[in-house]
Amino acid sequence: MKRSLILLLCLFSKTLLSQDYPRKEINLEKLVDEVFPVQDLDLNYQELYENLAQLLSNPVDLNAITREQLRALFILSEAEVNEFLKFRDESDPLLSVYELQSIPGWDKQTFERIIPFVRVIDPQSKLNSGFLKRVASEENNYLVMRYERTLEEKRGYRPDADSSQRYAGSPDELYLRYRVARSNDFSFGITAEKDAGEVNQWSPAKKQYGPDYLSFHAQVMNKGRLRNLIAGDFQSQFGQGLTLGSVFGFGKNAETITTVRRSNLGFLPYTSLNENLYFRGLAVSYQLHSYITLHAFASRTARDGRVLATESVDDPSFISSFNLTGLHRTPAEIMARDQIEETNTGAVLQFRKSTLDAGLIFHQTQFDKPVQRQSTPYNQFSFQGSMNQNVGAYVNYNIQNFTFFGEASQTIGHGPALTAGVLGSLTNKAEVSFLYRNFARDFYSFYSNAFAESTVPQNERGFYWGWKYTFNKRYWISGYVDLFKFPWLRYRGYAPSEGNEWLIRFNYNPSKTVLLFLQMREETKIRNQSGETNLYYTALGTKRNYWINLDYQAPPYFTFKTRAQFSSYDLAGRSTRGVALIQDVNFDIKRWSFSFRYALFDTDDYDNRLYVYERDVWLAFSFPALYGVGIRNYAMVQYRVSKKVDLWLRWARTRFTDRDQIGTAGELIDGNTRNDLKFQARIRF
Repeated sequence: MKRSLILLLCLFSKTLLSQDYPRKEINLEKLVDEVFPVQDLDLNYQELYENLAQLLSNPVDLNAITREQLRALFILSEAEVNEFLKFRDESDPLLSVYELQSIPGWDKQTFERIIPFVRVIDPQSKLNSGFLKRVASEENNYLVMRYERTLEEKRGYRPDADSSQRYAGSPDELYLRYRVARSNDFSFGITAEKDAGEVNQWSPAKKQYGPDYLSFHAQVMNKGRLRNLIAGDFQSQFGQGLTLGSVFGFGKNAETITTVRRSNLGFLPYTSLNENLYFRGLAVSYQLHSYITLHAFASRTARDGRVLATESVDDPSFISSFNLTGLHRTPAEIMARDQIEETNTGAVLQFRKSTLDAGLIFHQTQFDKPVQRQSTPYNQFSFQGSMNQNVGAYVNYNIQNFTFFGEASQTIGHGPALTAGVLGSLTNKAEVSFLYRNFARDFYSFYSNAFAESTVPQNERGFYWGWKYTFNKRYWISGYVDLFKFPWLRYRGYAPSEGNEWLIRFNYNPSKTVLLFLQMREETKIRNQSGETNLYYTALGTKRNYWINLDYQAPPYFTFKTRAQFSSYDLAGRSTRGVALIQDVNFDIKRWSFSFRYALFDTDDYDNRLYVYERDVWLAFSFPALYGVGIRNYAMVQYRVSKKVDLWLRWARTRFTDRDQIGTAGELIDGNTRNDLKFQARIRF
């Protein structure tokens, strides 16, 4: 009866299928605060998060969405996933997203959170129109053009700069992306980027065709037994990402339950700006039986790295290191460009029936030259050679409101790796997750995003326990405890060691217009002592982070965010501190949207750097690490020219009060102020 009433209300709109719920933009701020891992490593978070934003920006059809795709949104509990699938199985195809409001166990908050990620496609549209017509009429069809530049002159652009630091290209950063996609049907796209300092040129001999970075893909899905076919650039996500994982994997964060488990999504188009860790070639998924699917792929692409010559006739050169920055500005960076040819092949045999999903995995990586790293105490068990082969198996099993998951993998001729866990709902208020992992020091997987303390699943054992308790719609609390060991030496920790980490977060949502959360995190593990003559002398270091955040609205136009972030780092009797105070003001009226920030920061050192998300143009991330003493501001305006055209202009400024120069080497700026300008246009077709 309730569903009938909802549909009746939908019919009063002009046309049911064309006047569905207005799809909102993805709230990246909420994803960063809840879903993304705690930012505490020296990584390019902007490119990693951009990859995830690209995946989530492609809305999924509710009539075709799978259990794994629902889990991959990191919004729904196992109980809510089960309720949706039961609701869909017991009814006719959904005609409107409004029908989600009649699912038992779903409240309005759940409905509002999932809206940006889903849509309803008329089931008859695929039957009544040809493939080319569907592509031409698809509304998820857009072109994005972006321009960025730092206004101050950096040393790398000066004529008198040292030749080793001089940039070959202009300080302009250019970006273009075109994509048209319909979930579970097709996707076509191209991405081009020129980083600041790089050169645009047409040089087939150098494997460059205009912009320094060019990515493309073409995908079709669900054509009879052919479930998925991708030509061009793609990524993979199978099992728990131990053997084959996509570019971005979640770590420990405030969403302590859903992000522990990886979703078994298979092959996905690659559209990110990260210039590493993707495949280029052909990927295919073919259904051999109603329960059995064969996934296979072949890839060959060039990678950046340092190649050195030898005196050997059999092996005249070897790879001493890989360059993962994706930057080609200086002579050394240009020389490292595309020096390594990497070939990947693999296959996954998947069995899926009802709530059981299991598979066997094989993956081989072949380099055209052997890898020989410079020997250091901690890398004695790093990969050496020209070929790496992994075999593994995974299983996912759902029973009522619990899901059990795990994957085991073995590097042929070397060590094994295992990750296994369970998550689910104890009651409608209490959720838990557990995960155990054990990675040998000589396990090698170049395309893994498994849950781990380290950036790669190697030389680690650990046990994670996460929990969440919802008192009511206004109050909920979550947290985790993670205990881990490193059986062998690691980077900046030259001794076998163990450590721990915990987090607790309290959320208070008294109304639609107010959200307050308090978050505390502590991590303890060893670190080498600098300045000591004994290289193996280590001490226990403890990093603490504290967040106080208040989001509030003044309808109909204003929203505000007030945040204080604190940090401390204690090592060998020395304690350092950091603090950032942030105030955001956002204003929306008719076709205009404005965003402003004023932030103060004061940190004693780089160990206390504070990552603070900033609003940016559509699907871009700004995630600066604030350290030192200074002020950070930005202002952004968006103008919706029409339903088809949007324009953004963004200005960001950092002024330091503790230095007269910013940056190092070619990035050095004389003065204490840096201004960055960005312009973006989006055209929907």
